[in-house]
Amino acid sequence: MADHHHHHLQLGTNIILEGHQEEAAVMPKLITVLSFLLQRVAESNDLSQRFHPQKISVFHGLTRPTISIHSYLERIFKYANCSPSCFVVAYVYLDRFAQKQTSLPINSFNVHRLLITSVLVSAKFMDDI
Repeated sequence: MADHHHHHLQLGTNIILEGHQEEAAVMPKLITVLSFLLQRVAESNDLSQRFHPQKISVFHGLTRPTISIHSYLERIFKYANCSPSCFVVAYVYLDRFAQKQTSLPINSFNVHRLLITSVLVSAKFMDDI
C-alpha cells in the first residue's frame, strides 16, 4: 500500500538552457529554486516522520549536515563543473526516486547525500558524452 503522506518534489517551470554565456545568469536562480524546493520537501517529511516511521537507508546520516542545501548546491556547482541542465536532470532523478521509494522519503538526514549522488549520476549521463 502506497503511503500518501510523504511530500514529493514538484517542478513548476520548464527550464531551457542554451550556450555557456547564460550559465552564469541561470545558475544562481536555478540553485535558489532547487534549494527552496528540496528544503521544503525535507522539512515537510521531517514533520511527517513524527507520525509515520520511515526506513533508514545508506543515504541517511546520523545527524543533519550543518551546511544549508543552498550552500551545498553552490559548492557542487563551483567544484563539480556541471552544466545547469545537469542540475535539472539531477532534480528529475530525485523526483523519480521520491515517487518510487515512498518508504524512503527525502528528509534533512538524507537530502545532501541524495543530492550529490543524483548530480554525479546526472553529470555522467549529461556531460560525459
